[in-house]
Amino acid sequence: MRRIFLALGLAAPEEEVRAQPLAGGVSSGIYRVDLRSGSYCVKQALPKLKVAKDWKVPVERVFAEIGYLRTVGAMVPGHVPQVLGEDAASKSFVMAFLGPEYRNWKAELLAGRIDVETARATGAILGRIHAATADDARLAAQFANDADFHALRLEPYLVETAREHPELAGRLLQVVERTAITRRVLVHGDVSPKNILLGPKGPVLLDAECAWFGDPAFDLAFCLNHFLLKAAHLPACTGALMDSFAGFLQAYWPQVRWEPVAALEQRVATLLPGLTLARVDGKSPVEYLAEPQRQAVRRAAIALLQQEPASLASIAGSWAREFA
Repeated sequence: MRRIFLALGLAAPEEEVRAQPLAGGVSSGIYRVDLRSGSYCVKQALPKLKVAKDWKVPVERVFAEIGYLRTVGAMVPGHVPQVLGEDAASKSFVMAFLGPEYRNWKAELLAGRIDVETARATGAILGRIHAATADDARLAAQFANDADFHALRLEPYLVETAREHPELAGRLLQVVERTAITRRVLVHGDVSPKNILLGPKGPVLLDAECAWFGDPAFDLAFCLNHFLLKAAHLPACTGALMDSFAGFLQAYWPQVRWEPVAALEQRVATLLPGLTLARVDGKSPVEYLAEPQRQAVRRAAIALLQQEPASLASIAGSWAREFA
């Protein structure tokens, strides 16, 4: 680690470089380094994720994240961390450290502090990224990370859930196949509140190691899923969470110019219940749901999968009736 800071000119030759591990994340080692030149964040990809089920992924995914942050940083400045340098040998990179003025969106939601404007801002930023990268052949070649995306997202979420629910395997695997072959925009792949910091200039997207040129429906469904899951955990906040669900989409839809909104919405609506079920029965279950809540989410998600909802409004309405 000392080598990269010396190479970047961030540490003096005689200066000691100490790394302090930071909490959070299941896929990487994340460290804070304080030097005379400032404070920095180092991220190093792990070959095996810190979850109960066996989940091994290629460490080369770190280069997809570096590429995403640099690409998107030029499109929405200030809404992703600044990459300062990388070290190919250790599969790690250095970012600017974001201090205590940045709040974690997941922590805010779990505390019951639901801000619809945050959801709108996130939807708008994601829409800008998708619109700016749509059908870009250069980016499609750079982020042709199909195998990594399958290993990081499609297999542990949807394929694993199909194993747990063989009666639903046909529907789930059909969604997997459709998602895998739809290549339209630069996808973040992990648009989750835990990976979004709320700072002075609005949301900042973190953890882009799943970056892939693919289906924008995945980013949308992945984020919307968390409003549903938080409603199951905090039923008193269901109204505000469903308002956030709607606000996120209202800010996102006007950016869509690469395909009809109705076509994209239909893919999101059929993907979303599968991802919801995956967060109780896949390889990465959410940790905050008690067993009765997990059972309720499972029942509601299965019902939606069987109905094959045509619109996201119908999913939000059904969820509100179930959990409010």
